[in-house]
Amino acid sequence: MLNRIFGLETEFGLLIHEDRPDHSPTWFSQKIRDHLFQVQRRGVLDLHHRGHDEPPGNGGFLTNGGRIYLDMGHLEYASPECHSLTDVVASDRAGDCLLQQAIEELGVSDHVSLIKNNIDHETDATFGSHENYLVSRRFPFSRRGLTPLVTFLVTRQIFTGAGRVGAASPQDAWIQVDRLIVPRTAVGPQGGSRLPFQISQRSDYIVNDFFEWVQHNRAIVNTRDEPLADPNEYRRIHLLLGDSNMAEYATALKLGTTGLVLQLIEEGHAPQDLEIEKPVEALQDISQDQERNWVIQLLSQRTMSAIDIQEQFLDCALRHCKGQDEETDWVLAQWASVLSDLRGDYQKLVGRVDWASKLWLLECFREAERVDWSDPLLKSLDLEYHNLNRAKGLYYGLVEEGRVPRMTTDGLIRIAMDEAPKNTRAYGRSALVRHLLGGGAPTDAVQRTNPEGLFPAYVINWSIFQVRGRAPFPMLDPFRTYLDDVRTHLEPIIG
Repeated sequence: MLNRIFGLETEFGLLIHEDRPDHSPTWFSQKIRDHLFQVQRRGVLDLHHRGHDEPPGNGGFLTNGGRIYLDMGHLEYASPECHSLTDVVASDRAGDCLLQQAIEELGVSDHVSLIKNNIDHETDATFGSHENYLVSRRFPFSRRGLTPLVTFLVTRQIFTGAGRVGAASPQDAWIQVDRLIVPRTAVGPQGGSRLPFQISQRSDYIVNDFFEWVQHNRAIVNTRDEPLADPNEYRRIHLLLGDSNMAEYATALKLGTTGLVLQLIEEGHAPQDLEIEKPVEALQDISQDQERNWVIQLLSQRTMSAIDIQEQFLDCALRHCKGQDEETDWVLAQWASVLSDLRGDYQKLVGRVDWASKLWLLECFREAERVDWSDPLLKSLDLEYHNLNRAKGLYYGLVEEGRVPRMTTDGLIRIAMDEAPKNTRAYGRSALVRHLLGGGAPTDAVQRTNPEGLFPAYVINWSIFQVRGRAPFPMLDPFRTYLDDVRTHLEPIIG
């Protein structure tokens, strides 16, 4: 894609198949992490505190340039920086395979399952799927400038949603009203509803249009300014409203269409006069609309369907982006195809759109077993759609039946499990990780804690690293590989 760096961060649920398990999900998560770093030696563990909740050994960088760590007790995988949709989809799937492979090698695949979804039906907890897009520092990052992005994001769930049974409880959160921060319950009704099915998992948990912090005040657009690159040149658009997708097609289309809309905004070509009157409410209304008409009200008091709004963005992208590269043209063609199919029978989307695939599977089960939406088995099947175990996951059943178009191959995913993309700075970081592994990097950061005041053997962050005895090495341009520079920087250490 033109001038774009993509990244995905995925938080995983862990399901224990025992009524009274001997160990907690966090215990299993730690075992999986330790197996990846200490046994498989897929990467190097952090030797320093990354934060008050990230002590040494909590996680680390991998040879593929990405990162695996524990976030509040659950596993999270961050992909390396990717410059193409093919790479980001392959890198995302590589994270799934790394974790599932560890479970199988540990011999616990019959006892636990990793679930790549965004909800826990029992506790009402939510797990995040965060998207990252590099834009120019000149990007109009203001409420007015971001209005087209908000409209696009609210409505794109019609093809990016993962679907879920039921609804979340009303969210207890604080939101900004003019210059005041007030409880959300103070500005509107918060009544829950018993829904059979909705198209998005995260929509129920989004309570703001814009907000800086992510926990308990999840927003359509996260306003934290953390570029992880040269702050004079770049800004990172960090989104946390989206669902974790199992379908490779949905992942590619989600990232590709969003990347093109960011380009339209950057170049001043985004469609105007589409501001939504109440974006958060519209986000949830679209997800929960059982008739799938998806009609919302704009600030102008006009009403439009989400499909009509998406088609206006598509028309702008066709006029201004068509022909700029092969991936762009694929996104434009598939965007048009999926919007056309959304106007007909949802079953046309099975295999491409997760919510449609899941709904079809659940409806087939309901018809065969003659059960209604209140049957608790439906929630179990909801989770099994996202099971990373190929022998159990319902999504992988669709793959085996040939119903799912692939954006990658198993061979490409295997490469992405071990190697970084060769056209971003992840390639240089991968060389660093391999160098440290080759030099006998500590496999247990806790046991190798340095004496107080002594700099650890290495410190690695996304945009900078330092090896003991050498100057810090900044990597501020994500489009550069830094490969030769990293090797030169490390030569005195190995010479």
